[in-house]
Amino acid sequence: MLPETRFLPRLATALILALVLGGCASTAPTSPAGQDRPAATGYLHAQAIPDSLTLVPPPPAPGSAAAALDAAVATQALALRDSARFTQAHVDADLSFPVGADQFSCALGIPINTTHTPALYRLLERSRIDASAATRAAKNHYRRPRPFVLNQQPVCAPEEEARLRDSGSYPSGHTAIGWAWALILAEIAPERATPLLQRGHNYGHSRLVCNVHWYSDVQQGRAMAAATVARLHDDAQFSVDLKLARREINATRALALPMPRDCTAEATALATELSEAP
Repeated sequence: MLPETRFLPRLATALILALVLGGCASTAPTSPAGQDRPAATGYLHAQAIPDSLTLVPPPPAPGSAAAALDAAVATQALALRDSARFTQAHVDADLSFPVGADQFSCALGIPINTTHTPALYRLLERSRIDASAATRAAKNHYRRPRPFVLNQQPVCAPEEEARLRDSGSYPSGHTAIGWAWALILAEIAPERATPLLQRGHNYGHSRLVCNVHWYSDVQQGRAMAAATVARLHDDAQFSVDLKLARREINATRALALPMPRDCTAEATALATELSEAP
């Protein structure tokens, strides 16, 4: 064997490793241009997510009193089509961030953003993931058809219709998120508890007005929100962010910053409510 040839196996191995590592580097996901923050994750690990399939009852049976109430509330909701309340339901449908962070800004009385309230922003973004996850087991099990699938009437967010058509209605994920936010915000800003809880209540009603959920979906969405928030209080990072967010709220309120949305128009639209009585 020539002296140089004894190095060939090691050279080949090095070349293969370089190609493999280089290939991995070239195909690794990268952050979109201008994105400085990593994708958000929930606070809770999978085993800590409340189990909606265990905690909520089955959807109302056809012919039951609960099913009749669902139908009656749906009829009320359809009457609000093309109203200011219907437009507000479209606004409320957007839970993407940073838009989602401001859904409760009017009720809280300050803008919510990464500049002035980064811990609060993080708190809402991460708890949104947990509250949504808590509804998933029952949604996927029952696969309840949404109102618009049956009544063939428009929804407030037509851009979401195709996705929602294939997604179970029961319980309401949006309601779970909105009510979880209301409970969390009312805890860290107790002086604003009433408007915050009211906002959480009508946030769920927006799903009725939107024609994408039944009343019982909303009821059980609130139940899963409460279960999620209770579980979140056992998470160390959630507790840290809760304390940081409280300080941020007080500091930001002193700045008297302009609000990111028309709070008067929002209040006027939300003044039209649905009856929860048969």
